Amino acid sequence: MARVTQERTVTPTSLASAVDALMPQLTADLIALTRIPSISESSFPPQPVHDACKLVMQLLRDAGLQNVKTLDLPETYPIVIGSIPAPSDAPTVLLYGHYDVVPPGDETKWTSPPFEPATRDGAIFGRGASDSKANVMAHVGALRAWGGKPPVGIKVVVEGMEEVGSALNQYPTVAPEQFRSDAMLITDMGSLRPGAPTLTVALRGTAVVNVEATTLAGPKHSGQFGGAAPDALIVLLHALASLHDKHGNVAVAGLRREPWKGESYSEVEFRELAEVRKDLPLFGTGGLGERLWSGPAITITGLDALPVDKAVNAVVPQARAKINLRVHPQQDAKEAQDALMKHLNAVRPFGISLTVTPGATGDGFAAETSGPAYDAARAALATAWGSDTIKVATGGSIPLVHALSTGVPDAEILLLGATDGFSNIHAPNERVLVKELRNTVLAQALFFHEYADRWSSTSKR
Repeated sequence: MARVTQERTVTPTSLASAVDALMPQLTADLIALTRIPSISESSFPPQPVHDACKLVMQLLRDAGLQNVKTLDLPETYPIVIGSIPAPSDAPTVLLYGHYDVVPPGDETKWTSPPFEPATRDGAIFGRGASDSKANVMAHVGALRAWGGKPPVGIKVVVEGMEEVGSALNQYPTVAPEQFRSDAMLITDMGSLRPGAPTLTVALRGTAVVNVEATTLAGPKHSGQFGGAAPDALIVLLHALASLHDKHGNVAVAGLRREPWKGESYSEVEFRELAEVRKDLPLFGTGGLGERLWSGPAITITGLDALPVDKAVNAVVPQARAKINLRVHPQQDAKEAQDALMKHLNAVRPFGISLTVTPGATGDGFAAETSGPAYDAARAALATAWGSDTIKVATGGSIPLVHALSTGVPDAEILLLGATDGFSNIHAPNERVLVKELRNTVLAQALFFHEYADRWSSTSKR
């Protein structure tokens, strides 16, 4: 197995050669890890999750990580941790990933069995191959490329419950020393599209609001009472309709929205990814990045009413809905939730008030991108992929990232990875492109070198 040592002059070419020599073993190890059905949902067997944990520990240990052990938190699958001491006057980098996966869903929609990884068309197919076992292997590969002796200090945190949430999501604020570092590589993201080196620099926040209309003591015959008796479902539907304007833009005052200045999907790409019918328009106006990442989104995720096949001719006495609000990365999620509740309390369809109650909230994240780690990452990714690094955001929230930024506020947090926008994560036929994995491994290995150089230059000023 090819190694790069600190005794030898390190160049992008030498690192690329080392990574290329490592790729056959890295892909074999990824296939072995993907074969383990490490589904973290509580209704699935726990043993495969523990099996994946053990394999991850062995892979990291063999790659040179020291003090490899598990961090055990209440009601949480084991969290793999380890470290490599920083050389003199060098920064420390925290590497994060997760080894758990979501269920495969309808297996009849898979071309090959989800836990029998298949290699075809330059990709490895299997549940978790992209989300996020390839990213765990990227850490392993970067450490292997340096022979376990990178020019920066290393801390590793690889969890087994990212897909369902656990006590780890709050732990960095309770025990920040465990995560103390100068930069963090959160490899649970990836490229906007294959071949486009990408840093995700913002995550939208989230908030839940429940709204209910109650108008009658019980259902009443629509022939006898319809036309005058207030129908709770109609009241609720009018309230929900007020949340958007005629173009599909969110129409709630107090929600932050700004133009997106980074890269975004083309409309053709987005339509393909979202599987929008060709004859239908998209919601909203403005750029896609603004609609998806730097502005709010409101989705009705649940509606309580009689299903059509059980409908009776009666005026509905009670109806309720669950609303998911996605929030600008820099807006306080509770503030945004309050704005939505204020809107719903004020709307009063037909003069009828609603019962509006708050649900869970989660703040977003906006990275500070002017530090030496971001400079190093932009250069490393551009070299690995051979094209300029772009920046994007994502509409999803990652609670751990907010906790990390709160617990270790001085660390630069970078989100990247081997996944790409067409990887089908959480869907049938999930896949990771081997070339994207290779480039991610090389980018991380290069990042260690670039960051150490910039850190040294900055500290001497």
